[in-house]
Amino acid sequence: MKFTLSWLHQHLATDAPLSAIVEGLTRIGLEVEGVTDPGQALAPFRVARILTAERHPQADKLQVLSVDAGDGPMQVVCGAPNARAGLVGVFGAPGTYVPGADITLKVAAIRGVESNGMMCSARELQIGEGHDGIIELPADAPVGQSYAGYAGLTDPVIDVSITPNRQDCMGVRGIARDLAAAGLGTLKQIAMAYPADIIPTQAGIQTREGSDGTATATAPGSRLRGNDDVEEAAGTGPGPDVRTETPGCPAFYAQSVTGVTNGEAPDWMLRRLAAIGQKPLGALVDITNYVMIDLGRPLHVYDRARLSGGLVARPARAGEQVLALNGRTYTLAEGMTVIADDVAVHDIGGIMGGEHSGVSDATTDVIVECAYFDPEGIARTGQALALTSDARQRFERGVDPAFLDSGLAIATRLILALCGGTASGVTRAGRPPVEERIVTYDPDLCRTLGGLSVAPERQARILLSLGFTMGAVDHADAFSDALFATIEGAWKVRVPSWRRDIDGSADLVEEVIRIEGIDKVAPVPLPRVPGVARPTATAEQRLERRVRRAAAGRGLDEAVTWSFVSEAEAAPFGGGAFTLANPISEDLKVMRPSLLAGLLSATGRNLRRGAGTVRLFEVGRRYLDDGERATLGLVLAGDRRIRGWRDGKAAGFDAFDAKAEALALLAAAGAPVDNLQVMGDAGEAWHPGQSGTLRLGPKTVLARFGMLHPSLLKAFDLDGPVAAAELYLDALPAKRGASGFMRAPYTPPALQAVRRDFAFLVPPALQADALIRAIRGADKAAIVAARVFDVFEREGEKSVAVEVILQPGDKSFTEAELKATADKVVAAAAKQGATLRG
Repeated sequence: MKFTLSWLHQHLATDAPLSAIVEGLTRIGLEVEGVTDPGQALAPFRVARILTAERHPQADKLQVLSVDAGDGPMQVVCGAPNARAGLVGVFGAPGTYVPGADITLKVAAIRGVESNGMMCSARELQIGEGHDGIIELPADAPVGQSYAGYAGLTDPVIDVSITPNRQDCMGVRGIARDLAAAGLGTLKQIAMAYPADIIPTQAGIQTREGSDGTATATAPGSRLRGNDDVEEAAGTGPGPDVRTETPGCPAFYAQSVTGVTNGEAPDWMLRRLAAIGQKPLGALVDITNYVMIDLGRPLHVYDRARLSGGLVARPARAGEQVLALNGRTYTLAEGMTVIADDVAVHDIGGIMGGEHSGVSDATTDVIVECAYFDPEGIARTGQALALTSDARQRFERGVDPAFLDSGLAIATRLILALCGGTASGVTRAGRPPVEERIVTYDPDLCRTLGGLSVAPERQARILLSLGFTMGAVDHADAFSDALFATIEGAWKVRVPSWRRDIDGSADLVEEVIRIEGIDKVAPVPLPRVPGVARPTATAEQRLERRVRRAAAGRGLDEAVTWSFVSEAEAAPFGGGAFTLANPISEDLKVMRPSLLAGLLSATGRNLRRGAGTVRLFEVGRRYLDDGERATLGLVLAGDRRIRGWRDGKAAGFDAFDAKAEALALLAAAGAPVDNLQVMGDAGEAWHPGQSGTLRLGPKTVLARFGMLHPSLLKAFDLDGPVAAAELYLDALPAKRGASGFMRAPYTPPALQAVRRDFAFLVPPALQADALIRAIRGADKAAIVAARVFDVFEREGEKSVAVEVILQPGDKSFTEAELKATADKVVAAAAKQGATLRG
């Protein structure tokens, strides 16, 4: 939500400086995201007069100007067709940055003639779209003065982050109300914000009954319902033919204006809209945008000449289409609320108008719509169509249902004042959901629930200043000790129509404390229960902590990447099971099926920035059809060993590095690594022959490891081989028995282990893992470990040397026992096709 400081002053009478307003907004829960001063970018530009204008000797479309910007004549080459002697415009001297052209001016020769700066157009200064010529100012504009100061372009822009529950602050007036309650000024009456010289009162008001019989006539000059009453724009004749036939639009108010001229909006309106990023779209649309930002009341104007029959708010029929104002065609689902005439749909109700009935420069007769749309329905429709707009942001939060009459009156009176024409009566179809809500409130709750003692009189003033009423006191200005004394017992607080978020007494406590100052709430320590605290971490959390510490201890750097990836990044891993309907961006659209997608993107960024070695890991979730799965992913890229005088050339990572990391981390997680089998078929993302899986049994995959497939590296724009591993923490077997927090006692063996080496001639196709498992199973009581320590091939033969470790128990092995175990090892190897080498 953006607005300018002067715009705020339209509703708030205050002498507070900008810094105090910014601090006050954040203090009361309206977080300020930024403050920008557009005048700073335009500060170097000055008002200047063209003294002479002569044709360029080398170019027919250029002129050589003599320009006075307060420091005497300067020569400037200019190509604007409207440049002429006597014109007063805007000049940028050498050294000035031109924001619209993204250039810094300097003294330059243009077709052989020196030019010292430039005369500027509106687009070059980013204050408008005009670029056909340079800016023309009144002849009496002060030469030499700062253009930003002269044109009033020094108005700071405040950007406030509005939480979803504060729908009342989606308009400048709501923010002004909060600041007034916080003591930073006085909220002006709405008649002062829209004075009669801007929207003059008309006479002869008349209304017609809506199709559902709910409309009522209003006498000329009468006061209307709402939180800020405004005299209705006087009209003659019947109101437009509008009706509502859907609960998605319980109230549809409209008024016609004929004989309008859709020219440019006045400068004061254009400046404010441009300051917050709204492009000028003609006075009619600019008026509706202005009222929406100013009062949080979205409206819409239809070109009456483009309509066939009356307007109706109704449910869409399945398959109906509408060409919206953003140029896109939307196919509607059954039940979505639309505004249609007798022939076609013209509006996605409460979200965006249609192209066919939109106003243009040729528009002379309009219908002004002011409706109330069901917030939940707006949210569902907007999400289904992936369509957002300023109107949707307000309607789905819930606009003030009691402000339809006043909102329509303000918009119509602005149209009459700025575009001319004659207004009709008002048609009111349906009834807005205005209901009296009363909350029983005990002022002592502020202390007991909120932890802050605030005097009841102070609480009452805060609530009244925010629009709440109680008893005979209906406004903060009407508050007095005598009236306050009439309020006995628990307060009966009436909630204003624009505060949809207030539901109970706890909400009133929040209102009082945020205005009084949440910083005044004294910190109170939670009571400490005597005794030893019970552990709160779950088994899954403890597991993740162990593997995270183990990975960091092995020299891996932890990364935290998005849980969302693009469709292209998810495709090599089988694609994503879940696609977001409303993603942050197209690159973050799919829930990741593998942690490697984010890690590979991070690896590429690091390598491109000159990192020689990348060792990353992440503990997180991958998202599959059957739910979330706890996972650890790691990536090894670049140089495992840098080049040096002892080691020679640099060496990269290989599949065995990834396997070593996977086994070490599985061991830290408590997996029975000695019982794991190494098998192939890691998947399409992995390099065949240079990857594998670690399994507990033939089906339970605990990890995948190895080199990644070249096609995957190409998809992530990675050069050179990359090793990786992915550990599936959810697949680890649960420990039996109680999950105590004490480590198992350290019980080293009393006797020294015995090591024996065996060298086998093996078939070329025999996997070393199969040989090791066979050897370990030869004598489970004596053999505690076995590992390959040498491999060589010669003349078609392959030799594998294995170290076997035997651990005696209560007595040392005898020679006979050692020989018997060796015979078992040889026999077990023979079953795998291996023979003892002579």
